[in-house]
Order: sequence, then C-alpha cells, then structure tokens
Amino acid sequence: MNVKAAELSREQMNIVIVGHVDHGKSTLVGRLLADSGSLPEGKLEHVQAICKRQGKIFEYAFLLDALEAEQDQGITIDSARCFFKTDDRDYIIIDAPGHIEFLKNMISGAARAEAAILLIDAKEGVRENSRRHGYMLSMLGIRQVTVCVNKMDLVNHDQAVFDAIEEEYRAFLTSCDLTPQRFIPISARDGDNIANPSANMPWYTGPTVLDGVDLFNKALPEEDQPLRLPVQDVYKFNHRGDDRRIIAGRIESGTIKVGDRIAFSPSNKTTTVKSIEGFSIADTDHMGAGRSVGFTVTEEHYIERGEIVSLLSKRPRVSTRFRANLFWLGRKPMVQGRDYKLKLGTKAIACRIHELINVIDASELDGELDKAEIGRHDVADVILETKRPIAFDLTHEFQGTGRFVIVDEYDVAGGGIIREVIADSLQKVRESARQRDFEWVRGKITQLHRANRYGHRPAVVLLTGEAGVGKAAIARELESDLFNEGHATYLLDARNVFLGIDQDLLGTMDRDEMVRRYGEVANLLLDAGHLVISTSNTFGLADHGTIRTLVAPDRFVVIHVGTDAPPDADFVLDRCHDPRECAGQVKDALRALKVVNGEGSLSG
Repeated sequence: MNVKAAELSREQMNIVIVGHVDHGKSTLVGRLLADSGSLPEGKLEHVQAICKRQGKIFEYAFLLDALEAEQDQGITIDSARCFFKTDDRDYIIIDAPGHIEFLKNMISGAARAEAAILLIDAKEGVRENSRRHGYMLSMLGIRQVTVCVNKMDLVNHDQAVFDAIEEEYRAFLTSCDLTPQRFIPISARDGDNIANPSANMPWYTGPTVLDGVDLFNKALPEEDQPLRLPVQDVYKFNHRGDDRRIIAGRIESGTIKVGDRIAFSPSNKTTTVKSIEGFSIADTDHMGAGRSVGFTVTEEHYIERGEIVSLLSKRPRVSTRFRANLFWLGRKPMVQGRDYKLKLGTKAIACRIHELINVIDASELDGELDKAEIGRHDVADVILETKRPIAFDLTHEFQGTGRFVIVDEYDVAGGGIIREVIADSLQKVRESARQRDFEWVRGKITQLHRANRYGHRPAVVLLTGEAGVGKAAIARELESDLFNEGHATYLLDARNVFLGIDQDLLGTMDRDEMVRRYGEVANLLLDAGHLVISTSNTFGLADHGTIRTLVAPDRFVVIHVGTDAPPDADFVLDRCHDPRECAGQVKDALRALKVVNGEGSLSG
C-alpha cells in the first residue's frame, strides 16, 4: 500500500472540546495541534512572528482564533473545526463555545462528535456552565468524556485541588447519567500532560491528553448500522417517455441495495428497491451512509417527504408522543398549550408539550426548578405530542433519527433527544394496523395505477353534524356527482356495516370493535382506490382518531354541517337547505384540499 492510500485508510474520529469561557479550550486545541505535529509547516513560527511584531505575548490560542470577532472579544463564537493526528488516528476536533450566549453553537458542534474533552479551570473550579455543558453532553448522547483540569500551574500543581474538583464533578456527571472515562490534570499553556507526562505533577500516573483520545472507542461504522434514510423528495420524470419516480434522500446510517425489501415509516408502505439512481455517478447496486441517493422501487406507493426508509427487519418507532430531554434557546419561553414546529430528519410537523415533567437546574446536583414553562437556557424533561404520528428512534439506539429541533415561528429555538416512546390512546390500534400493512398481500395493481385511472388519491370523506342537518342527502348527492365525473366513489354508511359484519356484536354492543371493523372496511375500499363517503352520528372525536389511524396514511377529511364543528374539521358548511347545492360546495372544498381533480395522477 502506498503512503497516500495508507493515509486515506486511517481511522478518523470527531471529538469536541467544551467548557466554561476562559477555561482554556482554544489554548488546549492549539497545543494539541502543535505537540502532535499537525500544524502546516511554518504555521507556528508565522503566528509567533506576528505576535512579536504586534508586541503581544504568544499564546497557543492564537493558532485557532481565525474569526475577527473572536480576536476582538477574546471568546470563541463559532464551532471551529480543525484536524490533528496521533500515531493511531486522525481527529477532527471541534472547539465549541463556552459562553452562555453561544450555547446554540456549542450544541450544533457537539452534536457531530463521538467523544468529548470537557475542560475545567483548576483555579476557578466547577462553574455553572461546567455543569450545564456536562448536562448537554449527556443530553446529546455523547457517552465518552475525558475531563481535563486545566491551569494546574495556577494552583501550584496541587493534587488536593485536582482531587476535590474530580470528586465534585464526577458526582455531578453521574447524576446526569454520564460516567467520565478519566480526569487528567494539565497545563495547556506549559504543555503539562498534553503530549508528555508532566514533571510538575509526578503524583499523576495516568495517560496524557494525546494518549487519552486514542483510548476513546470508535463508534460502529455508520454503514454497518441499520438503514435509516429520511425521504427528502420524490422526483417524477416524463421527458421522452421517462416515467421513473425517484425517491431521494441522504442515508443517515446503513446501506441501501438493489433487491432490498424496505419499509416507509410512519406510512407502513413496503416495497423492493429496483435501482440506485444518481447524477454523475457510476452504475451501482448499493449506496452507503453519508451519501445522498435516489432510488426506484418495484411496487409504487404514495411516499411523502419526511418518511423514514428502513429495512423490514429493523424499523423505527412510530407514535404521536415521546419523552425527551429538551434544551431551550428561544427568547420567548416554551409554554404548554401552544403549537410549535418539530423537525426530525426531513419531517416537519406541529407539536406541543403534552406534559412538562420538570425543568432541571443544570447548575446544581439533582436541581429542579418550580416552573410551568421552559425559559431560555433551561433544560427540561418533557413529553411532546405531535399532530400526526411520526417515525423516530431512541437516541441511544440511533442518534441521527433520535434528535430533533423545535422551531418557534421562524427561528430554531430548541432541540433535544428522544429517550422513551410514550403510548398514546391509539398505540394498540396503530401497532395492529402497522402489522397488517407490513403483511398485506398485494396484487400487481397499485394505488398509483388506480389514481392514474380515477384522477384522485383515495380518501375518506366523513360528514359530521347534528341529526336533521341534511348530511345523508348531501352524501348521496356528493357520491353521485363525483361518480358522474369519472371518480371511483362509494357511500359507506356505518349502519350498513353494523347490519352486516357486526351481526355477532348485536348483543354486546362493543363500540370499539364496531369502530375498528368500520375502519377496516374503509381501508379495503381505500386500497381499491375509492373516495369513501360516509356519514354517521355514532362517531365521536375518539372514533375519528381510531378510523384515521386505521386508514393512515390515506386522507381522512372531515366535512362538518351546521354549528359546533369539531376541532379536526377540514371544512364547515352551514345547515343544508338544497342538498345538490351543498354537495357542490363540498366538492369545491375537496378540490381546494386537493382530494380530487387529478391530484393523484403520476404526472400531477
């Protein structure tokens, strides 16, 4: 193997350096670059010469201060990235900000790391931000941490000072469910215990910082992990007979191959990879983690942005609720009862706080704040609820699809990690429908084929309202009008289901089972490509949720007639006097909602 090939094959690792402002992070990074021989030739001498011309005392931090604002203010603002190497590995090292105002930058930097060095000033001791940063590392799922107690020269290299800091901070990190691998006493300015053992601290016999980073364990290569591919978009081509539908996205982990049997979550659609597509790439039958990819499938389905592609053998979780550790950076507090936008992978969906378990005082051991909202720089243990089911993973299983951000209006205001799936009221129904969908026996004709012929995607159109407002008459007229326009429609009255397949339930009046059976009948008609029009006063809001879950991801549209519309109503119609006229208004609403009018065609 030639030298260049050997360099390319060396193991690489991302580590982040965090700590309170002025605790010496940039100095440590500069010293690591210099002492590991990783600086460009002449770089050290060049910076030393500039300092001499400007009458400054040379500091290793100057090697890293590339931003003018940093030089003016003496603090690191961005998450600077640089490279150094040891005999064993190449490292990308991220110098994250320590100032409280730049915690957003610190989080974005640390999120890319596999391990961390956390810095504490021996003279100042454990500060509020030292605790906050430790909590952040735990929250981001970084399990490998080395704590460096810096500026030991300022405390006369006193072992008692070092031991006291280790005892205090180890206890705090343990309370955050984070076990540090080691504590190292250093002086970054003087080079003590950076690359070589320090003669000033003979009482310390552990590894140096450079030895310590080589003791970090490399994570399992992303390509060897289960497949996770958030769908970015679906591209349709019609130029010169090219009728491909290419599903595109970036592979977060794993490998996708031609012939793989894959699932889309949360829609539960399954298919087989037909081809790997891309611009300016050689023909290939597979693509691995970190690559953006397009692919076609053998059985076509409606796939939307935000779905997560996986292999059938290892699928993500699906729910509307999950427990999370959340860090808030917004200027306005995060409050209960208000909707926010949650972004996970390529999915963006409305969410709100379902339960605020507690707000944690990250600066104190076992600290909890008596607060009913999450303020700026607060850490919270929360249960979040999304408007519709989403696919995700627990962070300790897959970090890429176990992290999220919260958008307030137009700004990224918070972020966190998912710790636990919380069952909602429809979890059993959802799991049952999911198992049904994954094992569904399909014919050669897909929903896309039917949509091309009928000019619409399948949907349930449920008319709600009090008795006597004319729902049944509108439903009959609507079915007739849509059918005469060439659409596939079917009027499914719950009474017909009750009189038919519910005969065995007449004595028990098992409402939940009746609703489930109705939903399954509707699902069969949707699979046949129909617009299912229904009206029944027996359905309440809870039943809407069950039916919506059973027919997901197909459309479920609620048209309310009269007053007191339910919150999930998509269109509200005044009390009906002329069924034909009202049916026309509903039809216009369905066009506006893109339920009909050719929306389902492959060229649409």
